[in-house]
Amino acid sequence: MKAIEILQEFNSCYAKIQAIAQDENWLLLIVDKKIDPEAATHLGDVLHYLDQAMGCVEEIVRSSSIRRQNNATNNINSTRLEIPLLHFQDNVQNRELSSA
Repeated sequence: MKAIEILQEFNSCYAKIQAIAQDENWLLLIVDKKIDPEAATHLGDVLHYLDQAMGCVEEIVRSSSIRRQNNATNNINSTRLEIPLLHFQDNVQNRELSSA
C-alpha cells in the first residue's frame, strides 16, 4: 500500500469515527450512562492519535510529491536543453550542405 493510500484510509477512518462521536445515539448512550462516560474520552483519544499518525504520513506524501515535481521539472528542463541543441545541430548540417 502506498503512503497516499494509507493516508486516504486513515482519513476515511477518521471521518467515520468523528461521525460516531457526533452521533446523537452515541451521545445519548453516554448521557444515559448506558456506557462508561470514559468511552467519549477514549474515542476522542483515538481521533487525536489517528490525527497524529495522519500528520506523519502526510509528511511522507508531501515529500514524495515534491520529489516527483522536482523530477518532472528536471525532465522538462533537460528536454528544453536538448531541443535547442538539436536545432543548432540541424542548422550546422544545413550550412555545411549549402556550402558544399
